[in-house]
Amino acid sequence: MNSPRIAICVVTFNSAALIEDLTASLPEGAYGTTWTLVFADNDSADDTLAQITRHAPDAVVVQTGSNLGYSGGVNAAIAAAGEQDAYLVLNADVRLTPGSLVSLLGALGDGAGIAVPRLIDADEQPHWSLRREPTLLRIWCDALIGAERAGRIGALGEVVADPSAYESTHFVDWAEGSTQLISAECLHACGPWDESYFLYSEETEYDLRVRAHGFGVRYEPSAVAQHLKGESAVSPQLWSLLTLNKAMLYARRHGPVASTAFWLALVVREASRAALGKATSRAALFDLLRPRRWREPRGPHWLAGVRV
Repeated sequence: MNSPRIAICVVTFNSAALIEDLTASLPEGAYGTTWTLVFADNDSADDTLAQITRHAPDAVVVQTGSNLGYSGGVNAAIAAAGEQDAYLVLNADVRLTPGSLVSLLGALGDGAGIAVPRLIDADEQPHWSLRREPTLLRIWCDALIGAERAGRIGALGEVVADPSAYESTHFVDWAEGSTQLISAECLHACGPWDESYFLYSEETEYDLRVRAHGFGVRYEPSAVAQHLKGESAVSPQLWSLLTLNKAMLYARRHGPVASTAFWLALVVREASRAALGKATSRAALFDLLRPRRWREPRGPHWLAGVRV
């Protein structure tokens, strides 16, 4: 019997330092599958491509020619992969643990179009990667008492911060986009990722769209991946983009009154953090209050000054 065919789709952007460890984790992480490694490189200025050639000479490499953002890179990698049984969307800063891909494959089907693993951080500590659908109640709880605190109280928070929720297999509204296995059936039904988000909220939009098409996102704790995580929490530009995309996603799914209330919660949240001296929140608040910034296409200019 042939093993499942999986495309491991990695988006890179100035990711040279990450390639060796990423590729080293794949043979054991993907053991038991027939896998193809596909890189979509978003016009890296470092030696990412040289590192791919050195450490993954058999990989398929798509040079996008410009920075298309995460969704654009995902779409380019999936297109280059051709027909597969499933597609693993993977950040360059993720490391698979042995047998994790087979465990994720076992979680597909029976209503699940996407399977996501248990994530640990660089220190091998649990990472709160599961999320609930954004609502007015949840964003206001986030603004008033904090995302993690709200996430521990029933279903008040968008972030699922209850450790017991990470112990068993179950369906979730959406999950962090660094490691998502998408079945071919789900991908064909739901289409490509929405490139208008550039970075952040693209996985939210896609996972919620998957649910609207009759599929689900299943969390599988027996599959473990290590995510070193990015720097949105420390970069003013990236935090601002994350915040505006969160508001944009909600506004596209709800009416003007609810969307204004959601925006106001974000303003309150960022203003309160800015008052405590957080540079990230000052940048987000400044952009939330500028209509011109809302109208700008999300794109590479948001990365100006970001250390990558």
